[in-house]
Amino acid sequence: MKAYIEQRADPYILRKDGWYYFTASVPEFDRIVLRKARTLKELPDAVEKVVWVRHPQGPMSCNIWAPEIHFVDGKWYIYFAAARTGADESGCYDHRIYALENESADPMEGSFVEKGRIDTGWESFSLDSTTAVFQGKRYFIWAQRDFDIPGNSNLYIAEMKNALELKLPAVRLSIPEYDWECQGFLVNEGPSCLIHDGNLFLTYSASATDERYAMGMLSLPQGADPLDAASWKKSPVPVMVSEPENELFGPGHNSFTVDEEGHDWLVFHARPYPGFHGTALSDPNRHCFLRRVQYSAEGTPVFQAERRPNEQ
Repeated sequence: MKAYIEQRADPYILRKDGWYYFTASVPEFDRIVLRKARTLKELPDAVEKVVWVRHPQGPMSCNIWAPEIHFVDGKWYIYFAAARTGADESGCYDHRIYALENESADPMEGSFVEKGRIDTGWESFSLDSTTAVFQGKRYFIWAQRDFDIPGNSNLYIAEMKNALELKLPAVRLSIPEYDWECQGFLVNEGPSCLIHDGNLFLTYSASATDERYAMGMLSLPQGADPLDAASWKKSPVPVMVSEPENELFGPGHNSFTVDEEGHDWLVFHARPYPGFHGTALSDPNRHCFLRRVQYSAEGTPVFQAERRPNEQ
């Protein structure tokens, strides 16, 4: 399967007012980039602009991960994770979630200004934030570590007071519990929201970031409260896994966009081979891919490619 955009991991595409905006993690993890195009087909060749660069030292100086661009209350925001140093001796990172703001009509113009950390309610490894409006309210969803729960990260949600503040405490939605979520690392991360026929679907990624990386999903029916953890239904099986026949290994950290006709598309990264060339962070070849979302007769999104009868 041909890559949509090469060497861009954790991809995010926003469509607004007839324009597409794309951002993603770069292999150097040292900056945030943005590109803009009229159509999805034009994005791969669109000029890419660096809108922010990591600090030379301090808490925003290392491993800049998973930026997302959103338009909230008339301004542009980029939410991202940044660390002070690399992993410690036990393999743990010290990321926190930060925000940039741009008041320009076009985020490719003007400047993104640092607005500080997003307070999630407690101090621990936190990353992969997203935001979505459901039933008239805006919510913030992210991954964070709870030292009382085994594993690196769980998924949390909170209603937003505004673009930079949350109504706390947060509600925990999911922890790594199934075998396919605990391969190599116990991880739930990279949440993304898809609304279809009034239902909210929350996808996420789990396990180590090699070929075992896989996508899971939680579902919330129309009319239910996103802050009621019991209202969410979690799929006990992954909704997307590696597809060797398509040379897609470790699909995950996805987002969603729509094409010019309004059809839903899955935006995700994957490697074209199993394992790593080097290490998980030194291997630059997590590429961005696109796949149109299909829906079952019951209205549930389907992301996995249909396999032929002779394939296992």
